[in-house]
Amino acid sequence: MKLQGQEEYEASSAHENVSAGELESDHGPSHSPGSSSETDSRELGVCTDPPLFIQLNELLGWPEALEWRETGRWMLFEEKLEVDAGRWSAPHVPTLALPSLQHLRSLLVKGLVLLDCPARNLLELVEQVIRVESLSPELRGQLQALLLQRPQHHIQTRTWPCWGSTPPKKVPHNENVPLKEQHQNPLRQKLPPEAEVATVLAGELGFLPQPLGAFVRLRDPVVLGTLTEVPLPSRFFCLLLGPAMPGRGYHEMGRAAAVLLSDPFQWSVRRASNLHDLLAALDAFLEEVTVLPPGRWDPTARILPPKCLSSQHKRSLSRKREVEGFSTRRMAGAEDRRGPGPQVPCPELQRTGRLFGGLVQDVNRKASWYTTDFLDALHPQCFSAVLYIYLATVTNAITFGGLLGDATDGAQGVLESFLGTAVAGAAFCLLAGQPLTILSSTGPVLVFERLLFSFSRDHNLDYLPFRLWVGIWVATFCLVLVATEASVLVRYFTRFTEEGFCALISFIFIYDALGKMVNLTHAYPIQRPGFPGYGCFCQYPDPQGNESQWATTKQKNRDDILSMDLGLVNASLLPPSECTQQGGQPRGPGCHTVPDIAFFSLLLFLTSFFFATAFKHVKTSSFFPSVVRKVLSDFSSVLAILLGCGLDAFLGLATPKLTVPTEFKPTLPGRGWLVSPFGANPWWLSVAAALPALLLTILIFMDQQITAVILNRAEYKLQKGAGFHLDLFCVAVLILLTSALGLPWYVSATVISLAHMDSLRRESRVCAPGEAPSFLGIREQRLTGLVVFILTGFSIFLAPVLKFIPMPVLYGIFLYMGVAALSSIQFVKRVQLLLMPAKHQPDLMLLRHVPLNRVHLFTAIQLVCLGLLWIIKSTPAAIIFPLMLLGLVGVRKALEWFFSPQELLWLDELMPEEERSISEKGLEPEQSFGGDESQDSELMYQPKVPEINISVN
Repeated sequence: MKLQGQEEYEASSAHENVSAGELESDHGPSHSPGSSSETDSRELGVCTDPPLFIQLNELLGWPEALEWRETGRWMLFEEKLEVDAGRWSAPHVPTLALPSLQHLRSLLVKGLVLLDCPARNLLELVEQVIRVESLSPELRGQLQALLLQRPQHHIQTRTWPCWGSTPPKKVPHNENVPLKEQHQNPLRQKLPPEAEVATVLAGELGFLPQPLGAFVRLRDPVVLGTLTEVPLPSRFFCLLLGPAMPGRGYHEMGRAAAVLLSDPFQWSVRRASNLHDLLAALDAFLEEVTVLPPGRWDPTARILPPKCLSSQHKRSLSRKREVEGFSTRRMAGAEDRRGPGPQVPCPELQRTGRLFGGLVQDVNRKASWYTTDFLDALHPQCFSAVLYIYLATVTNAITFGGLLGDATDGAQGVLESFLGTAVAGAAFCLLAGQPLTILSSTGPVLVFERLLFSFSRDHNLDYLPFRLWVGIWVATFCLVLVATEASVLVRYFTRFTEEGFCALISFIFIYDALGKMVNLTHAYPIQRPGFPGYGCFCQYPDPQGNESQWATTKQKNRDDILSMDLGLVNASLLPPSECTQQGGQPRGPGCHTVPDIAFFSLLLFLTSFFFATAFKHVKTSSFFPSVVRKVLSDFSSVLAILLGCGLDAFLGLATPKLTVPTEFKPTLPGRGWLVSPFGANPWWLSVAAALPALLLTILIFMDQQITAVILNRAEYKLQKGAGFHLDLFCVAVLILLTSALGLPWYVSATVISLAHMDSLRRESRVCAPGEAPSFLGIREQRLTGLVVFILTGFSIFLAPVLKFIPMPVLYGIFLYMGVAALSSIQFVKRVQLLLMPAKHQPDLMLLRHVPLNRVHLFTAIQLVCLGLLWIIKSTPAAIIFPLMLLGLVGVRKALEWFFSPQELLWLDELMPEEERSISEKGLEPEQSFGGDESQDSELMYQPKVPEINISVN
């Protein structure tokens, strides 16, 4: 909160020695329920107070016609009434003049302070307030009539703003029923049900001999009828009246009181027992402001609300210590410096010391949530998620099915991909520990399948039986890992490893999407002038009976066209259909070709990508009502696909469409659904298969568990816990099943799983004006994934509908998923720093604690590792690709020799041994990475503001 200097105040006290400043408080306003701060407070045992809505009613019209009019309101930020425009201003950070706070303090010292007032209606409250010895009975009567006068509220309805209807001058003492306009106020829907109201009444009143100040805290909140804009119970009442004074003194004092109540200052006010406590809280507030010189900024400018506010419970704890007599600055500073400390392993990653002990714990933990895993899916958002992920899963199944068919010469194909995706995915969603995970074929596993088939072909081995034994050994090794609780090793998968793997998978999605579009240009070549299939001629019989004349439909110069005498029409410019109607006959290789399929496919590709991106980001835009923005964002991918399909159908071009199998039989002719254990292979091959199975086990463990770690990060605020051991057990059993049926192997798909979670984000519905919706977590349930995979299985029978979806549209969604996953990791933000001059770099918390060259070195190492992974994946050396993924953990461990623990704490995360050592050394960050404030709190933009703390005695 900023407190504006003398320019705005224009008060008579301009001679006081505070003329050179504006003040900015380090305190942000209260959060509405449902925000992360409230959850944090409950976890720390801090009592959370109801949100407070504050309004300023100003007395206008002295001395002719006095009336109360609401001129300002606060929830988190200030909204001013723009009378000429007939509307409320946009929410902004409130600004105040320092003298207004000083006058407010002196008025409270001399005025009336009633704490725990027993008033039950407006009349009783007014009678308590006017009991001032300095007022004569006549003045008390006039003042009571004035305070009972109904104020004018500017209620901005959905159609047009309206002022409260013209009321009688005085409200009878038994009338405390709000008006109809108050109940219909749209602002009421933005405030939580438990919110309370504070009313500030301020203005000039000439018949008062001296300023009158009163501050009242009601013992029990009551609805004060038409006094407030919204019909909510009132908790606080502040009265600031007095004779005329220069400038807008009472208006500014009223704003100062309202701003104080919108700050965590209200925490102290709610618990104050006397005037001394009230003044101590006000002084503590003044000690934490920041001075801005009046000549360094425009005092008429409105400061936009920040994107992120600091945690509320920390400020509340600081206020509590102030009331108890502790040093404000020392305790607040200690609270700011308090880091997260050593990270205690979550229960899922603690060893039990028993065989399958972690698996048993996972089963017991998830069993208690099993019923709610289905009940929590009864929400419209889940319907959107099903459509989005279903289309992504079908596209993925077709894409990887086609690639697998090419890699195995038809031993497996699209049908096996559909069946395996449906069976494995549905079983995993029913039984796994983290049902938000989407199982799919992945790029690394596909690379291994290609290598395994090449080895079988080169050595004249029967591929599917050999693959069956590899799968049996992989399942066995995975079960050993589950029994020995090897999943606890994922604690060594820090952000360095996760970002490298996630970036690799994202680039695979982007590369495949772009590669498919390039392949389309080969299947549907671009028609250029001089191309063999470009010309088309229209043949006419000569009216003289001579030999036919020919005219090319290629664009010619108009003079040449006019010089051609072809009879009634210029047939050379007519398309084949009209040429036939005119009696001609189209001839030539280009008459029946569509030359623009490649260009139109590119148009559909870009349309689906850009519209999916635009619809997803419309939630944070300023266009449309919030409900419309949320619908467009939730259904972004579905709307982009429908838009692409509609555009394709409207133009009617023969773009390549989605193809699904229509017969339920294996792709390889002559084989059944069960794979023979040996076939033509020797018996000893069943033992030798253990060697490639060991490499595949490493790959599956890394692929599965890195994705699991990413999905279960703290910033997603999952409430039902993870299930690392149970997930790996399910994957092992499914690998055994799919190997026996000759189906592809499936593990967690990072990009689609992240897209699934993103489509199920929960955000606060109740938010004050100017407040961004708070991220509440993920809608954790099993039903969306289960329905997606059931629909995938039935897709074989939905061919008549799915065949209208153009493949370029789905490739665009693939590109969108890869770009969205890539843009969400910190690694990309640090890569951007490599391309920015230092003077243009944002003020990141990361750069405040780590030298820029060290940041660039860390990023360069990640880029080198990512490049090596991509090169190895794309070469015959891909057989060692699983070991290279495991090598990322080793590289991260080696970085401890080049980077200090403090630097790694900001750039990455600490490994378990580092956490213990850094705790012993007392090196802790100044800000937590726990994701309480944002998904990348250490990258949060922090504006550079000079801080000058002042104390008011």
